[in-house]
Amino acid sequence: MKKVITYGTFDLLHYGHINLLRRAKEQGDYLIVALSTDEFNWNEKQKKCYFTYEERKQMLEAIRYVDLVIPEENWEQKKEDVREFRIDTFVMGNDWEGKFDFLKEYCDVVYLSRTPEISTTQIKDDLGK
Repeated sequence: MKKVITYGTFDLLHYGHINLLRRAKEQGDYLIVALSTDEFNWNEKQKKCYFTYEERKQMLEAIRYVDLVIPEENWEQKKEDVREFRIDTFVMGNDWEGKFDFLKEYCDVVYLSRTPEISTTQIKDDLGK
């Protein structure tokens, strides 16, 4: 079984997220999503989420492409997750291009193009108008 992992906040879930998850799942047989915890988002990314970690986790678990959701609690855990879950392919959006190439000694690293016309930031900006 080929295992794939991706990481993200997935707040204000939208069709760009679904596209990413679908395309990530196409890279293998089993997709793990490491979901940023509320504490990690606030303390490390200075992001306040609209939905709580548990609410975001429930939404991700309801998506047919997602097999398992685990917490992302720090930037450094990626190497450990790849080892622990025996990951074959690490997937991120291409806005992170090159940032995770250090994982190439452990697994394949794939950067997928984002859905250009949608983002959580854009949704928040539009709603703020």
